[in-house]
Amino acid sequence: MSDNATSSIPAEAAPVPAPSVSSNLGDQHASLFTIVTDALRRKILDGEYEQGDRLVEGRISEQLGVSRIPVREALRALASEGLVRIEPRRGATVASVSSQLAEDLVEVRATLESLNARLSAQRRDDAMVERLRKLIDTGRRAAAENDVDGLVSANAQVHDLIAIGAGNEVLADMTRSLRDRTALLFAPINRGRAFDNWADHSQILEALVAGDGELAALLAARHVHKAAAAYQASHARAGAKAAGQA
Repeated sequence: MSDNATSSIPAEAAPVPAPSVSSNLGDQHASLFTIVTDALRRKILDGEYEQGDRLVEGRISEQLGVSRIPVREALRALASEGLVRIEPRRGATVASVSSQLAEDLVEVRATLESLNARLSAQRRDDAMVERLRKLIDTGRRAAAENDVDGLVSANAQVHDLIAIGAGNEVLADMTRSLRDRTALLFAPINRGRAFDNWADHSQILEALVAGDGELAALLAARHVHKAAAAYQASHARAGAKAAGQA
């Protein structure tokens, strides 16, 4: 599934704006560690920092207007999440995902997303059905208006709403972690696949509204594997292009 997610969304299923990093973060009053960690995570998951890119503490601290200490702590936290790799003498880099690790991540994530969808269908109530229908309408309008940004936002909300409906915090935490790690693969192609992702997501949401847990589970797992196949095809094309230019 599309690979950018938060732990909850408002009742009307409106997108939650990401924290702004255009001004100095040192001027804000929230925990600098939390703010810097969230800002770096978003840059990685949005593809601003790509796999293997160096994450230089001094440069990041200047960009965000903070000291090196919260940056260093944030990098360590993201390393524990599998998004960053820290090596002696080389420092921090965005984690690189090997082909084998990608297969392993997709295999487990597909299973967890499938369980999330099944539980959400089984445990839905009238209030959740109303939220599902509102999100379906939002996505349909975005698709009809060729609104890519709107579709990307709707696709991201799907994951949160399914997790809320499933009502299992352990499952939600595990799935969120895997979703972030697979976002290293899927983020660069998410905008290009916005319409395809929504086509899959809308079918999942319809299955949830109908309370068809088995169909929702099947569609959720299939969607993860389709996204993985799209990444592999894109990765292969990029490799072939690079080889042709060498």
